[in-house]
Amino acid sequence: MPAGRTILITGAGSGLGKAWSRGFLADGARVVAADVNPAGLTELKELGAVTVVCDVADEAAAQAMIAAAVEHTGRLDVLFNNAGIGMNRPFLDVPAGEFERHVEVHLYGMIYGMRHALPVMQRQGSGRIVNTISRAAEFTGPRNAAYAAAKAGMWAATRSACRDVVEEDIRINMLIPGPTNTPIWGRDMPRMQSPEATYPTAKMLATLPKGGAHGEVFRDGKPYPMFKYLHEDA
Repeated sequence: MPAGRTILITGAGSGLGKAWSRGFLADGARVVAADVNPAGLTELKELGAVTVVCDVADEAAAQAMIAAAVEHTGRLDVLFNNAGIGMNRPFLDVPAGEFERHVEVHLYGMIYGMRHALPVMQRQGSGRIVNTISRAAEFTGPRNAAYAAAKAGMWAATRSACRDVVEEDIRINMLIPGPTNTPIWGRDMPRMQSPEATYPTAKMLATLPKGGAHGEVFRDGKPYPMFKYLHEDA
């Protein structure tokens, strides 16, 4: 990781975001770690990260988060829109407001992050954005409608928004971590991969060269053909 680069990661208080924050800190980057849960950020602050308590579904808070990154480090080179929550309920059992909250955190959290990060990156003349999505977007699994809808919306919005900056040195891509043992599902799943296993792909997307991939989905370091394998199991 080039010295002096600033990387902002949402959902950094646990799971993927915490693993990526640790990895980038170890590689010498300046990390701004954001999460709605301040307790989850304590370790990263001790490791040297700038920490920001932020509910990404609140646009004013998301805007302040971007401003804090620039204020503390002078720039914003990479934004990971990674904050998320899980869903495991039949559609008719989803309490009022919970479906909407999924869309707010995943989709609107990403939209707000990009909306306020892109002008900073345009002024700098470069930037990288990585949005965490899921194969749940393309599969008809049960008990997952809200999560699936939010992730599919992220895919569509990313694919369109990236076209608006295609001529600039700004690369916007998506990352599918794959089945990972993270707290958003509310239970320990040790048979799944660790969050740390996804760091090489996160680092690759954060360090894409000028003219690199744009508007693409990556999994395990390789392009993933989203919506091409609908016949497979998730």
